[in-house]
Amino acid sequence: MTIKVMIVDDSSVVRQVIQDLIEPCHDLSVIATAPDPIFAMAKMRANWPDVIILDIEMPRMDGITFLRQIMAIRPTPVVICSSLAERSAAVTMEALAAGAVGVITKPSLGIRDFLQDSSEDLIAAIRAAAHARLRRAHVAAGNIGSDAEKMMRADMPPASGLDGMRLTADAMLEPPGFQDGLIPITPKVVAIGASTGGPQALERVLRAVRKDCPGLVIVQHMPEKFTQSFAKRLDSISGIQVKEAEHHDLVLPGRALVAPGGSHMMVRRDGVQYYVEVVGGPLVSRHKPSVDVLFRSMAKAAGRNAVGIIMTGMGDDGACGMKEMRECGAATYAQDENSCVVFGMPKEAVLLGGVGDVVSLEDISSVIDRYGY
Repeated sequence: MTIKVMIVDDSSVVRQVIQDLIEPCHDLSVIATAPDPIFAMAKMRANWPDVIILDIEMPRMDGITFLRQIMAIRPTPVVICSSLAERSAAVTMEALAAGAVGVITKPSLGIRDFLQDSSEDLIAAIRAAAHARLRRAHVAAGNIGSDAEKMMRADMPPASGLDGMRLTADAMLEPPGFQDGLIPITPKVVAIGASTGGPQALERVLRAVRKDCPGLVIVQHMPEKFTQSFAKRLDSISGIQVKEAEHHDLVLPGRALVAPGGSHMMVRRDGVQYYVEVVGGPLVSRHKPSVDVLFRSMAKAAGRNAVGIIMTGMGDDGACGMKEMRECGAATYAQDENSCVVFGMPKEAVLLGGVGDVVSLEDISSVIDRYGY
């Protein structure tokens, strides 16, 4: 099935470059372009797109207002592609809160070269957006604030890897063995992995958990410099402490550690105390931080004292790690399809046999609380 794409941007150069990048893709088709939202809406009445690529600063109507109207009328996946998003954190987060699936920040100068260099990211963003499950209620709930610096390129595989190879968690640490499941009784530790739709979903979960919940370690796919502001936002709206993880931070009840963008996070154990290591390394499962790396480290460090939760997201990062956690005795859960924005990562974990139970987004906080003191 061909994904129908509309490009809404006041720059004729941007419209033409993006259209030229999409044309070679047999599964994508540009059905229309428009210089502003008013023209776009007139064209959409005749042929509604599957995905919209949307600028923010445009004449007659700005992109955020147009985005809100689309979500109120007929929720449609939107990828923001704007230079303003790079300059203004508040606008970027406002776009996500209004229902944007992804954000690509383009420079104010050298746009043609940038778009051509970032073509793989852009195409991946369109394909990921086409799989998003959007609802009016979801958009209304997705208010994650304006104090965060930037937002992620949700599930876009990076344009460059290591010689084109896709690395597994073996690149960071050895697979768990039988002895890794035989950990002395320690406090429970909960590991969460998420991607597209994760920021809104995690906000809802952390708002609802008890103050004495077990220690949480979280990988949300975000690039460098995004996660600190995201963690601060979560800290401001939840009853527990949430912070971007630092090397050797302790995993404590009532605390959530968010893996920094651009680094892997691994859980280690010293006696009955858990802590994290924040390290560099290659992309694993096309991501850094990688859910697979976190989950494997949980299998090795916590074994049967671990709890794994895989949430909304595109791709399969975390599926192998969750299976390893379950094989080491951990309790494992996946967010259900109906409450996911993209039922990709949870689906792959289920198919691989790593999931013990499937639960709705509304039930995840109570699952976490179940393992507290």
